[in-house]
Amino acid sequence: MASENNTDSATETYGGFTNLLKWSTIGAFLVAAIVVVLISS
Repeated sequence: MASENNTDSATETYGGFTNLLKWSTIGAFLVAAIVVVLISS
């Protein structure tokens, strides 16, 4: 069985990963939108 410290650490790491993934997705979308605008003009 996982210890309580391990579970807390894993939960914190997973939360950081999902937060990073969220902001990376938003950033990639913004970069793609800027590229589309630059190409279309």
